[in-house]
Amino acid sequence: MTESIRAGSTGAELDYEKVVIVAAAAAHEVDRDARFPHEAVAAMRDNGLLSCSLPTALGGRSTSISDLATMARALGAGCSSAAMVFAMHHTQALSLRWHGAHGDIAELTRSIAAEEALLASATTEISTGGDVRSSGCAVIPDGAEVVLEKNAPVISYGEYADYICATARRGPDSPPSDQVLIVCPRSDIELEKTGTWDVLGFRGTCSPGFMLRARTVPSNVLPVDYGTISSHTMLPSSHTLWASVWLGIADAAVAKARVQVRAAARRNGGGATDRTAAFADLLVIHQRFEASVAQEIRRYEDFLASGELETTVGFAIAMNNLKLNASQAVVDVVSAALAMTGINAYREDHVASMGRLLRDAFGPQLMVSNERIRANNAQLVLAYRGR
Repeated sequence: MTESIRAGSTGAELDYEKVVIVAAAAAHEVDRDARFPHEAVAAMRDNGLLSCSLPTALGGRSTSISDLATMARALGAGCSSAAMVFAMHHTQALSLRWHGAHGDIAELTRSIAAEEALLASATTEISTGGDVRSSGCAVIPDGAEVVLEKNAPVISYGEYADYICATARRGPDSPPSDQVLIVCPRSDIELEKTGTWDVLGFRGTCSPGFMLRARTVPSNVLPVDYGTISSHTMLPSSHTLWASVWLGIADAAVAKARVQVRAAARRNGGGATDRTAAFADLLVIHQRFEASVAQEIRRYEDFLASGELETTVGFAIAMNNLKLNASQAVVDVVSAALAMTGINAYREDHVASMGRLLRDAFGPQLMVSNERIRANNAQLVLAYRGR
């Protein structure tokens, strides 16, 4: 990967490798202590990586999905928790780019870009069982303001975010599926922690549950229904960027395995060993994973280039399948790399250790349940007509 990428049409360059170095240096401590990757996020802010996906006209760089995916992948190889924070942040930022660049909310988007603010999301709710397309809570008018109270089972890095983007019913009389997205500044929020975060992997994402109480201005509600935001932006951007992070985890495992394979070959006088053939097989799995992610990133880029607002059923199925396939592929790659490398990969005190990578690799199947996505696909295929 190059040290910088050209972002959007501005000509500005983002030196994200500096951020990767900072993230990687703290990755062990972040994982061990289950603490927020402060250093990595500060480096993102200092290097313009938090505002980059916002519109150029509002102070961002209009960075493409492909370039965001490149950065997410590189970060994933260095520190998967920091990479997931980056990916989740840009899922929200892209929602503002495509749906919050005009009207009253545009000034809020401009402020977020200028501040290099960190965005978190509260899209699940205790009462809906994790279904992001259904809300129990509602945006309630209260004089010149609106109030919201949401019992969220998870708000990743909520304690450290500058804004929290929350889903809710449009109003107290709205049905659960009539949702909006409201962007709540930290100064307008009260968070009451309702859970803890002591998990196997992605420990630095710091994702306990919270009771969120917000009082803010009505103009902070995006002027587009959440169903459109979800299908156009949130679902495809999250799945492409998450998959890129997971590919980065696989990259790190392959890199560790490669070092051990070459060392074994040197000890064998430079000749191939049984590990060499196993590594060749591993590269097949890794390259297949890489190709599948690249294909779906291109699919999403093509959709965005079309200017269409509504997605097809086939597009939604493809994005869901990307998540399903990538969440399994990362396990396949890391597990194979560990088995091929042997006991050194199993040791936590060795440079070849893959303990953190292995634990993180199992998170993608659970952090957004594969079973829920399969159930969603089962409904979609009933309406699928080949588009």
